[in-house]
Amino acid sequence: MRYECLASVTALTLGLLTATATSAQAADAPSYRITRTVMLGPPDGWDYLYFEPLSHRVYIAHATEITVVDGHSGDIVGRVQGVAGVNGITAIPELHKGYTDSRAKRAAVAFDLASLKATKEIPADIDTDALIYDPATRRVFVMNGDAKSATVIDATNDQPVATIALQGQPEFLVADAAGHIYINLTDKREIVRVDAHRARIDARWPIPACERPHGLAMDRKTRRLFASCVNSLLVVVDADSGRVITTLPIGKGTDASAFDPVRKLVFSSNGEGTLSIIREQGPDQFVAAGTIPTKPFARTMTLDPTTGRLYLVTAEIDEVNPQAQNPRQRYAIRPGTVQLLFLDPL
Repeated sequence: MRYECLASVTALTLGLLTATATSAQAADAPSYRITRTVMLGPPDGWDYLYFEPLSHRVYIAHATEITVVDGHSGDIVGRVQGVAGVNGITAIPELHKGYTDSRAKRAAVAFDLASLKATKEIPADIDTDALIYDPATRRVFVMNGDAKSATVIDATNDQPVATIALQGQPEFLVADAAGHIYINLTDKREIVRVDAHRARIDARWPIPACERPHGLAMDRKTRRLFASCVNSLLVVVDADSGRVITTLPIGKGTDASAFDPVRKLVFSSNGEGTLSIIREQGPDQFVAAGTIPTKPFARTMTLDPTTGRLYLVTAEIDEVNPQAQNPRQRYAIRPGTVQLLFLDPL
């Protein structure tokens, strides 16, 4: 999760919430609303979320822990504690374990899904960030942002097997479950494709319209990638050829994208306090389908593909130094207000 977008979003929030509420009422626009807010409490920070469909659990990167929430009831069911500087998460029921990372330790961290206890630290590199599990290879791919690399871990034995030099700063990634990993390079306006079996890059595709790509999602059936960009665009890319199919407008301050394979909808969660929705009408046909108000700074999300429920995390934010250019100095999280939002289709 990067912070360069945050400084511009607060002043836009009130006007945007009014305008987007109107646009979401259009006849052809999907309708969503916040149905539950789960207060997660301290610590005061967050990043990515992961929904695990068998257990219906939501795993939230929560500064120094993973907070685990029942995705149906909203109950907090446990915490993976003592993981300083956590960003990415995955849970793997067939292996009875999950993975996260620790920037402070420059490591990936395996944890037990039953006890929620950390079981092993695996060396990674500087600025660990997003990570995913690839079922085709039973490997975990950890992004090392400042190191411009990916650490590859064998999930069957928690051993590192390779380091991939990316020649750019990775932001987010997806797996096609058929042996390929796709990674946004946020400083290069590129998507790289990795051969997951050989642990090496086999394609490098420019996405020139996309400034600082952040979110990345995929429709595995149509083989389409969805990269959300800081310059308020979403770029659709052919996952086999790298061809840019189209670009569509999204809100300001994106940090995540998601795809609902049941309803054929693409989402971008935006720091301005909106959710942009794009409808997939065919492999090469995409249309903007409305904008839903959420809450300011709700920039990361995950999706339950069965119910269509979206989960977003945010907090109450105060502007403490309006003159500061650095968002970390300009804004402050109100203590104890980190919260998980349930956003349901109507």
